[in-house]
Amino acid sequence: MNILNKRNIIGLLMLALVSLNMGCKKFLDEKSNQKLAIPKSLEDFQALLDNTPNTNESGPSEGEISSDDYYLTDVDWAKLGRETDKNMYIWGNEILFSDKAQSGWTLGYRTVYYCNTVLYGLQKIDPVFEQQQQFNDIKGQASLIRANAFLDMAIIWCKTYDKISSSTDLGLPLHLTPDFNVKLKRANLEQTYQQIIDDLKTSLNLLPNIPISKWRSSRAASYGLLARTYLSMRDYENAYLNADSCLQLYSDLMDYSTLNSSSNTPIAMNNVEVIFNRTMEPTNPISVLTAKISDDLYRSYADNDLRKIVFYRLRPDGTFRFKGSYRQGSLLFSGISTNEIYLIRAECLARNGHIEKAMADLNQLLVTRWKKQDGLTTFITLKTNSKTEALSLILEHRRKELVMRGIRWMDIKRLNKEGANILLKRTINGQTYQLPANDHRFALPLPEETIRLSGIQQNPR
Repeated sequence: MNILNKRNIIGLLMLALVSLNMGCKKFLDEKSNQKLAIPKSLEDFQALLDNTPNTNESGPSEGEISSDDYYLTDVDWAKLGRETDKNMYIWGNEILFSDKAQSGWTLGYRTVYYCNTVLYGLQKIDPVFEQQQQFNDIKGQASLIRANAFLDMAIIWCKTYDKISSSTDLGLPLHLTPDFNVKLKRANLEQTYQQIIDDLKTSLNLLPNIPISKWRSSRAASYGLLARTYLSMRDYENAYLNADSCLQLYSDLMDYSTLNSSSNTPIAMNNVEVIFNRTMEPTNPISVLTAKISDDLYRSYADNDLRKIVFYRLRPDGTFRFKGSYRQGSLLFSGISTNEIYLIRAECLARNGHIEKAMADLNQLLVTRWKKQDGLTTFITLKTNSKTEALSLILEHRRKELVMRGIRWMDIKRLNKEGANILLKRTINGQTYQLPANDHRFALPLPEETIRLSGIQQNPR
């Protein structure tokens, strides 16, 4: 992105030492060194948030690695190199992060550290009238980005949210200051999700409706992330309200018939559907050069469904690779976009019995994904009066629409809580591995280094 001025760059240089200090240690061994130069101006804080590798491009990939939209061949698996990745792929009982490689947990708390640095620094600034809008915007951005990091980690390293058990289920260590010398116990899951919601609600009152760049946060992004948060909690009423509020602010959809489906990167970065640009950290198992798209998933698309040729390319060996990232290229998009929000609103409407409105949302999305003939769509409007059928159709297209987004892991976990009984299977070297619905391994083990340094409680294995 190109929205930094000279003072922004100075701010980045000031924080470089902090970044380097943090990069060489694992979470909870990352010390705040007060002798290092600290950002002090609003421009410095904005520069820190505009440092996209630490705020927008470091989403955890562990959930996507563990999910079922792709598979690896025996040869692919053998070539992974890291035992961490091999173990994660087969849902191994042993500690996944036994090596000292950088994990999504480390990256997530690095993002939290950056946001805490900004929020703590803002407390020392008394903005004049001319600065108030900029001050609010920066505080809102830091609050949203921190919430996003906590949500990503909660989905991967915590159990599925259940209102009945949330006060006793393990959540995250909620570091809310830049002082990582303070060793915290894991909060419970209720406290963890409440912090995420509080941060997002704070950001709503501070951010502009639409940002100057899709790399920056906005009220639309806050509503969208709240909708995703409540959906993960299976709070469908609040998920609907926030999805609807998001779409009231921004609701554009792409016409896939205008895309160059033969391209290896058919979908432009920061396209009209993107509300907030965020990506997962690149990792070998789900690399577009390695991961093979599930045969069942690929075959589920209708012939006239353009997603079948926009999202996938046939390899010489007869398998399919993914090429439909909204990040345009090999990085995998995990941000907020209108297509996800339409599907959240549709699902919540269906669950609450508003079938006609739910199907209207689904059809509004799908008509933009279908082939045209002589300028007219070939899409046939989907109709049903059945709540069960409507929900089934919406969830079917949710999976087909949101491939490789870091969302499928959340969906499997929450839908299994609803009784979906999704059983995951993988076969490597003739041995079959299974992950039954609601298994304790859906909450991935925390990195060994984190446990060793902090003494916080490990997930059951």
